Amino acid sequence: MRLAKFISILGILSMTAVLIYGFTIGDFAKEGARLASMPWGIVSLVDLYTGFMLFSAWIIYREKSSLSAILWTIAMMTLGFFAGSLYTFIALQKSKNDWRLFWLGKHA
Repeated sequence: MRLAKFISILGILSMTAVLIYGFTIGDFAKEGARLASMPWGIVSLVDLYTGFMLFSAWIIYREKSSLSAILWTIAMMTLGFFAGSLYTFIALQKSKNDWRLFWLGKHA
């Protein structure tokens, strides 16, 4: 679990840095419109949001609270794998080195 926690922290830190960079230097509306106008931009967005939906399905499956599952899903769809990395780290911490509890949550 130590490696998984390290990777999730690395995800949190790298996503924090790249989100700050993107929001301070980039132009989301202009660059997003350009990305959506390119075939590989569309492919990348569909690929990305497919991953977000699959990850969110895991969150919904393992969470005890519907409200918590909804809030985490919204966070995934807006903040991407910053939220995914944070959720993973928290789930790893709560599982107390029990992989079954980590993966299954309320179903363990």
